[in-house]
Amino acid sequence: MKLKNEERAAYAMVGPALLCLLIFVMYPMCLAVYLSLTNSTVGRTGSFVGIDNFVWLFKTRSFRTTLCNVGIYLAVAVSLKTVLGILLALLLNRVSICPRLVRALILLPWVAPIALTTLAWRWLFDPRYSSINWALRSLGLIETNIPWLSFPTFARVAVITVNVWRGLPFFAVNFLAGLKGIPQELYEAAKVDGAGPFAQFRYITLPSLAPVLAIVLLFSTVMTISDFPIVFVLTRGGPIDTTHLLATLAYQVGLTGGFIGRGAAISLFLAPVLFVVVFLLLKLTRERWTW
Repeated sequence: MKLKNEERAAYAMVGPALLCLLIFVMYPMCLAVYLSLTNSTVGRTGSFVGIDNFVWLFKTRSFRTTLCNVGIYLAVAVSLKTVLGILLALLLNRVSICPRLVRALILLPWVAPIALTTLAWRWLFDPRYSSINWALRSLGLIETNIPWLSFPTFARVAVITVNVWRGLPFFAVNFLAGLKGIPQELYEAAKVDGAGPFAQFRYITLPSLAPVLAIVLLFSTVMTISDFPIVFVLTRGGPIDTTHLLATLAYQVGLTGGFIGRGAAISLFLAPVLFVVVFLLLKLTRERWTW
């Protein structure tokens, strides 16, 4: 079959992107699947062991603790970013003085180098020099310093706080874009019918933001589960594995510990679940909303 000029041009433009996907996405993923089914260690090619690495995972306390951490981290961080992101977007939508400058400042946590900002947060949570402890003591809320990074509950709070601080601008800016697309005639008609601010938000704003909300939640879920730099820089998974996520545990087992096969199994553990969630959410988005 002879291709037309437009079709050849289309294949030529799509080709580089497909080649990059094959090299930088598909090859590492296929290699990880292969390694997860072997007992390979760093510097030594292992033999095929089937699903032994995955069975081993459930026998280890650190992996079970990590799964619990992932659930808490995902539920709390994404919920907070969603609620606070909508509130911040509603506020930004009403800013009339230098709105572009204000939005640029709001985006700073999202665009700043994550390792650098997390180091700053590590200093803020330092038990001896913590500015947060100093502020709480000055307000009379605490008498002794809080061990933010050495006590399990406080360490989880610290990690989630940094994740919410960094991800909130992304949620707010996307919700703000959704708010800008809502026709003002809907609000004017609702006011004529006597609808108050809460009713307008419940029946106009929230349903109109649903498509944006679905995509933002999908992206944030994947990014939150796979978060690595915040945990690694702030706590390195401690204390007692209570802040480990799958990415940091896979690094510790696979590279630091040298058991590369087990590390690959950890990193791939939630991949099937994520594929199902992404498929169902994209299917729901296409069926219910048109773009």
